Amino acid sequence: MKNLLLAIAASALALVAAPPASAADLPDLKGRTIIAVTENAYTPLNFADPKSGKGIGWEYDATNEIAKRLNAKVDWKTSSWDVMIQAVHDGQYDIGMDGISITDERKAQVDFSDAYMSSKEYMLVRADNTEIKDPASFVANPKFLTGAQTGTTNFYDAESMLNPGKGENDKKDDSRIKLFDTFGASVQALKAGDIDMVLMDGTTANGYIGANPGAFKTVGEPTSSDAFGFIFKKGSDLVAPVNAALASMKADGTLDALNKKWFFDYMSKQ
Repeated sequence: MKNLLLAIAASALALVAAPPASAADLPDLKGRTIIAVTENAYTPLNFADPKSGKGIGWEYDATNEIAKRLNAKVDWKTSSWDVMIQAVHDGQYDIGMDGISITDERKAQVDFSDAYMSSKEYMLVRADNTEIKDPASFVANPKFLTGAQTGTTNFYDAESMLNPGKGENDKKDDSRIKLFDTFGASVQALKAGDIDMVLMDGTTANGYIGANPGAFKTVGEPTSSDAFGFIFKKGSDLVAPVNAALASMKADGTLDALNKKWFFDYMSKQ
């Protein structure tokens, strides 16, 4: 299982578009303070340390390293997911992150960095569930419920799964989608038996499987594929520097090291 988690975490990285850059080639932001926002509810990307309450995770480490390479400082803020994209759009924050999938709809509101991670989405179910084998078997049984956060890719994917053939503007039945305030709460509800399935990226799913032996499993083929990016206000002058830093971090193995730290080392100890 440990080797599987590490392999999946490593494969989650997407190739960033910018060419690799050495530290000397990177833009110098001259000590600028970057106001960063996240939700603190998406283990292991961003969450509150159970011991200290301090925000930690993959995205915290990556953003702090980006700032270090660009000679900048980070002022961390937290926000609920449902208002985060609009708040970045309005300029309340300089950069936002929460495992945010890069989509055309969101590109109309904010600018994205190059993808820092890509993953395929799977159905996570309890390990003892023998009835849910794929989307068709889930949809066919009206007793099965799924959990999601409003406005997330997981919610829209679940909605599409349960409303086949309906277009974007058609009325949809969301009665089998139970909404949660945080992503982690939906996983706890799955474990408790309150819902029967959660859609999530494969890397995170395998993190939960490794952290909860015998509790969960994924079933079926990937239901979709996503790429995650940082978000910025439209026209932000931070996009190019952040992309350059991401490229350098991929080139020197820093992103691989962060994957190992958070998706393997941390999750396997939980």
